Order: sequence, then structure tokens, then C-alpha cells
Amino acid sequence: MWDAHSLARQVRRNCTISDARFAGLYSVCELVMRLRDLYKWEHSLAPHEEHEASQILDWIGRKEAMWEDLQESEFIDLVIDGQRIDPFDTEKINRMIEPRGLFYGAGYAQRLKPSFLLATIEKKSDIKGNPVVFLTSELARDLLTLPALTQDSTIVVRQSAVELYIWDQMLYLSQSGQPYFRFALSACGISEKDFSALRHCLPKVITAQQDTFLYHEIGELADTVFDRRLWRDMIVTLPQTRTELLVRAVKDILADTCPEGTLHQIVRSRQTAALGFYAAFLDGLRKKLFPEIRTGLACFMRNGDWASVEIMIRAVHEKAKAMAFSITALFVAGTQHHNSAWVDEELSRCYIDPLTS
Repeated sequence: MWDAHSLARQVRRNCTISDARFAGLYSVCELVMRLRDLYKWEHSLAPHEEHEASQILDWIGRKEAMWEDLQESEFIDLVIDGQRIDPFDTEKINRMIEPRGLFYGAGYAQRLKPSFLLATIEKKSDIKGNPVVFLTSELARDLLTLPALTQDSTIVVRQSAVELYIWDQMLYLSQSGQPYFRFALSACGISEKDFSALRHCLPKVITAQQDTFLYHEIGELADTVFDRRLWRDMIVTLPQTRTELLVRAVKDILADTCPEGTLHQIVRSRQTAALGFYAAFLDGLRKKLFPEIRTGLACFMRNGDWASVEIMIRAVHEKAKAMAFSITALFVAGTQHHNSAWVDEELSRCYIDPLTS
């Protein structure tokens, strides 16, 4: 007999094993943010809701004790309708559970952390020739709050994760992102006196960004600048290094600036607020490697010229393309004549070290 609760328990166990084995990869701040999201999911809290610190600390203590017990555990096969299935065989699992209104996700995320997901399907669609699944309630998830992903050529939008992700972006917004954030809120029709009430801003921010994550995935599928096989080789060869962060940042910008990607979609639909939020939430290496994005938006905030935004997007895409070709060439030559450590050092010297000088 079909038992969704049994499947959810199995997937949750693999989620916990993954978190136990990979939690040490995160900085203290990164881990705290991810634990807060996981806590809110487990306790069915809205993104803006908070429990007492003592409750959360007790929960973290229990979670860490569980992780300690499971650190050496292997992922379990999933048993569905009496069949034992490899937990990474997503195509077979989804063939079996999709008629029951469920979606199963499994794969390797940043730093090659295995990630698992079980959620209910709200609807399926086809956008720009891409199959898209929109998920609602999540029955099992791990530390990663990924708003969208692509699996087996299908784009998956995790709507509850979108809410948490955007709330985190708003809550931890850097000082440098504030002017763009305030501009975007104004474009949403939110008056300046309400800027500080983030809880009340959240629904409009989510609405303004509803296409951002979807078209990023569409851009990922459409863009071919990075040779896909070589890009995967780079990630596998240099996981948990500065090079991994570099190539992911460049690939993200290529996806967002390609003709099918997020930024061109924003321009086509004249989504002023979405453009502002994109610049406000730009962070990490993407912000440092491509300062032209915020510079271009600063001009747009003054003159409202969409044509200049299009010019900026094309220029950023060409810059990212040149970087991708250079990174690929150095990776290929470096792995042939040196080793992965040499490649990481050289790419860091060329692209990352100058950002801190």
C-alpha cells in the first residue's frame, strides 16, 4: 500500500545524513542561516516568524547530536511499492510518485553537497519550451534553501523555498545593496515610511521576483558558453575551493545575461522592481567580478533608460564569456601539465586576488 509518510521519512533520513556529513563545509554564519531556515520548515513557521532563542538553541543541540550519530552513515535506498531504488535515480522515482502528486529531487549542489527533496506538485507548465514544475508543501528537505533548480531537463520552482530565500536576502542585505533595495521597493508601490516593515514588504517582493529564479534556470539551460562537460570536470576536480566559487559565479552571470536569461526577461517586460532587487541582492563574487551591473542600474535609477540597461547586459555577457574561455583554457592546460592545486592557485591569482587588492 502506498505510504507517502514512509517515503518522506526515508528522504528525510538521507537529508539528515547529507547535512551531518557536509555541515562542516560552512562558515558559522552560513550554517546559522541554513539552520534557521531548516528550523522554520520543521516547525511550519512563516519566513518572518521567530521562536525564542532558547527553543532554537535546544533544537540545534538535538540536531547536532543526531548529526554526530549519522556522520559515518551511508545514504539509504528508497523503498517504494516494495521496490528498492537508488536515492539518486530521480527519473525512476518520479515516474512512480508523480501520479500521486509528488516530486522527488536529488543531486549535488555547491561544494558537491548531496541534496534531497520531496514536495507536492502544485502545477506543471511549459515556458519557452522548457518543462516547469511548481512545488508547494515540502515533505522533506535538507539545509539548502534553493529557490529553483534544474533536474532531468525539468525546471523546478520551490515556492516555499523562494519565500525563505527572499526573506533571508532582505534580512541580511548588505549596506551597499540598500539604495537598490529602496529603489525596488518604491517601484513596488511601497512608501518610504513602510521600508522598515520587512514583513509587510515580503509579498510584493516575492511577486516582483517571481520570474527571476525561473529565468535563471532557463538561462542555465540555454547558455552554451561554458562547455558543459568541462564545467562539470572543473567542479568535480576542484570542489570546495575558490575556483569552484569562481566558475559558479561566472556561469550564473552567463545564465542571467544570455538572451533567454533573467536580465533580458526583466528588460523585455519592463520589470523595474525586479531589476532593482537583482542589483540589491547581487553578492559574493558576482558582485565583485561584475561591478558594471550595479553601476548600470545606478544610471537607470537616475534616467530610466532601458536601452542603456540592455547595453550593460550585453557588455557583462561578453565579459563573462571572455572569462569563461580564459578559465577553461587555463584549466585544461593546468591539469595536463601541472595539477589541480596549481590550477586553483593560478585562477585565484588571476581573478580573485585582484578583487582584494
